[in-house]
Amino acid sequence: MDWLEVSLTLQPDQLAAAETLLPQHGCLSVTLTDAGDEPILEPLPDETPLWQDIVLTGLFATDCDLGALRSALAASSLSTAADTMRHRRFGDQDWTRVWMERFKPMAFGDRLWVCPTGKAPPDPEAVNLRLDPGLAFGTGTHETTALCLRFLDQCPSLSGARVVDFGCGSGILAIAALLLGADQADCVDIDPQAHLATRSNAEINGVSDQIRLMDAEALTQTGYDLVMANILAGPLIELAPMLCHLMASGGQIVISGILFEQAAAIQSAYAPHCRDLEIIGDNDWIRMTARCLPSA
Repeated sequence: MDWLEVSLTLQPDQLAAAETLLPQHGCLSVTLTDAGDEPILEPLPDETPLWQDIVLTGLFATDCDLGALRSALAASSLSTAADTMRHRRFGDQDWTRVWMERFKPMAFGDRLWVCPTGKAPPDPEAVNLRLDPGLAFGTGTHETTALCLRFLDQCPSLSGARVVDFGCGSGILAIAALLLGADQADCVDIDPQAHLATRSNAEINGVSDQIRLMDAEALTQTGYDLVMANILAGPLIELAPMLCHLMASGGQIVISGILFEQAAAIQSAYAPHCRDLEIIGDNDWIRMTARCLPSA
């Protein structure tokens, strides 16, 4: 079966009108993407941030009357969007299989690979973390996750370590740390979907008995050898005293989810609690590592 894809460029205040009008002309589903290059980071649960310029893509049957749709747009509050209307026809596909074909094994440093479960690892002797794309953030494709995975690959002191993954998402960082030699990982996230994804991915990788899932309020232990947080700059700044308090004497922290222009604010927040601050960049993103200050 063939389909018709229609795209429009909108402003955020036009979205509700478009989502009302398009189904009246046979639209079966809509997808929103960024029309420019504006980063939106991982939202909180029930939060739906929007870009300033949005591309709405609607899926229609091929008998859709494009002329009638364009006229309806022009006669509504979406008249500016009518000028941006584009369309194309395409054949039906197994979309899950197409996406999985595009998700390839990825190497992070010398030892660590992230591989989809349906593909053979390129290096069977490497540390192979099996992971498929899911609803929780973290597959290694984003620079923030990749920066943390490369740190873990190069970390010489994971053997027997106790780690905490604050904002665990898919659990990728905690699982990588365990596969690279850590002993226990406590995983914290405010999103129930993250807990489900982490539990499932831990079982796939054979480390479920080494992972504990918890809410932030239950994180009462200290003395962690490694604290990891790949979240957002705002929460990282606010949580700096608490995250640093979790570290053992001489322990390490690795944080990411930070844009280059946010680096100075992050350094200012962590400098009173840490030593040996180091920043590494990848495109527009940075990772900061540091060690716990010695006890007074």
